[in-house]
Amino acid sequence: MNLHRKGRTALVLALVVVVAMAFRVSWNALRDIAGAVGADATAATLYPFVVDGLMALALIATLVLAGQDRTFALRVLGTYTVASLVLNYVHGLVPELHGRTVDWGRLADWDPANWALVLLATSLPVGSIYFGSDLVAKVLHHRPASIPAADAIAEESTNTERNRSTADLPVSTPAPITTNVTELPRPVAVGFMKSTLPLKPTPAIETAPKAPIERRAVAAESIRPRRATGRVPDVARTPRPKRTADELLAEARTATADWSDERLTAEGIRREVRTSPANARTLRDTLRSERGLQVA
Repeated sequence: MNLHRKGRTALVLALVVVVAMAFRVSWNALRDIAGAVGADATAATLYPFVVDGLMALALIATLVLAGQDRTFALRVLGTYTVASLVLNYVHGLVPELHGRTVDWGRLADWDPANWALVLLATSLPVGSIYFGSDLVAKVLHHRPASIPAADAIAEESTNTERNRSTADLPVSTPAPITTNVTELPRPVAVGFMKSTLPLKPTPAIETAPKAPIERRAVAAESIRPRRATGRVPDVARTPRPKRTADELLAEARTATADWSDERLTAEGIRREVRTSPANARTLRDTLRSERGLQVA
């Protein structure tokens, strides 16, 4: 483990050294380009840090960010890498830039190429301010993906090992219950005189083996009395003596003696006497005829 860590540390240190030497080479070319486009000595010295420094910042942001933010950081890194490459290439093509004998604001003999190079060299510091601030804001507001806690990982691995070590147990079936076959003793003659007839041997009685006892689930009987629902059967009803037609008529006369003619209806007689609708209509007609009223 220590060897692996030491190897990674040595690799990072070697990379830092190589990047520092590359920056020194590029710094010379970018400083001369900055002086050619009108920068003073101090600005020309800081100009390489503006271009190549933003490249280093974009590289770090690429390692930290994810998704669309990472894509944006890669585009910034690629754009400034190409710009630095173009300026270094122009510095190599124009020897006058090395001794700063070139005319001020002149990076190429062809005017369109000169205008494009001057625009590129002067716009890189402004782009560094904008893109550098945006990358720093994205890095500060970046929230890395949540890493599962060590306890959750340990619990998951424990459950996995437990599931792997559990064997499938077959369902055990109860063994059938068998009874022992017993032989009954032979009958013996009882009396004062011995029988002269030989006794026949009695065959042994064998009992058939009992079938295995099956366990059945029996529902527990409820102690609470169940309420009667629906229609009560005729057997459970209280018997009532059947009345004759004369008895019904006499009872109806007594019940409706003080009734008015308007109240004398079949429904009222049925409820009062408690009889069937047909009998109630017959009683109504009889009572109305007795009062001299018109029969409906």
